Amino acid sequence: MDKTLQRIQSIDVLRGIIMIFMALDHTRDFFHIDAMTDQPENMDTTTPALFFTRWITHFCAPLFVFLSGTSIYLQSLRKTKKELALFLLTRGLWLIVAEFTIVGFGWSFNYMFNFFFLQVIWAIGASMVLLSGLIFLRYWMLFALGILITVLHNLLDTHTFTDPIMDVIANLFLLTEFDMIPLGGGVALMCAYAAVPWTGIMLLGYALGKWYRPEFDQLRRRKLLLSTGLGIISLFVLLRLVNGYGDPKPWTEQKDAVYTFLSFLNVNKYPPSLIYACMTLGPAMIALALLENVRNRVTDLLNVFGRVPFLYYLLHVYVIHLLCVGLFYAEGYTFADNFRLDMAFGFRPKENFGFPLGIVYLIWILVIVLCWFPTKQYEKYKRTHKKWWLSYV
Repeated sequence: MDKTLQRIQSIDVLRGIIMIFMALDHTRDFFHIDAMTDQPENMDTTTPALFFTRWITHFCAPLFVFLSGTSIYLQSLRKTKKELALFLLTRGLWLIVAEFTIVGFGWSFNYMFNFFFLQVIWAIGASMVLLSGLIFLRYWMLFALGILITVLHNLLDTHTFTDPIMDVIANLFLLTEFDMIPLGGGVALMCAYAAVPWTGIMLLGYALGKWYRPEFDQLRRRKLLLSTGLGIISLFVLLRLVNGYGDPKPWTEQKDAVYTFLSFLNVNKYPPSLIYACMTLGPAMIALALLENVRNRVTDLLNVFGRVPFLYYLLHVYVIHLLCVGLFYAEGYTFADNFRLDMAFGFRPKENFGFPLGIVYLIWILVIVLCWFPTKQYEKYKRTHKKWWLSYV
């Protein structure tokens, strides 16, 4: 296998790992009995097992976005600036449309389309649209901009926008307040992933791509990844110990040392704080270094998921939700109940529905198995065909 393909594989394998853990978090959303009434980060009610079930999935969104940036840099090696800008614009707009349609419907099964909940696909799409204009800047400018956004956006943690229009813009691009934004005609949206902080993470991933140029020495890259990863983790620990700037959720002393440690790890994802970015991106650098030359049956499996992330994302949401629909009817609910109960997602009652955490893990394994076969077939098709639309799915 040539050097370039090995480098791409290490990225795809890491992406495959986070895609599998992402399914765990979403399976928990639909099937854990307390998922809609409590938070795994609630120190008064959580358990270490529940907390870490949620915490490990904190790596998914930032690495999904970060590695998208790295892939964009690799594309820049074979596309002109204009070609890349056009691709980012059209791909970004497609992802935004997908979030409002096939992705959003997979989450809600709301055939009336009167509520939209913008999540990670929106963030990636909006970031690509923004990057389509920024891509004409020099490499060092994009790198610097990524650092500035990631380091400085927490300055807005306590800021409020009194102007209604600015408040809407802030909810979509700067802050995550989970405000209901009315669109008229009984239609509303809520944004969980403010785009600009995630654009900062995408720009950092783009900057990393330079280390994956074909002529870049592999040993040097490994050393840089390890040292940078350890440095970022050290920055996470330092900033968290200071307990000041970098995250709006300071850690506090809890009932015992274990729960105090959980509080230390309980950082802010919405939007991704500086400390959250350090906590997740540091280990990612180390993982990329360690995965560089690993090739076995497990990495081959992970590589399949990592090569077609959008198709897998879409597929796993529908599989999980359809399984939830089956449980909904098995427990005696009817279609009419779906619109009278207090629900976060369609066919998912808020209270007294679902299973303990152990059963959730079994359902998660079932989801991965069900997703494997169509994902494998599509990955093989994409690898052996060169049609233009394959770059968008």
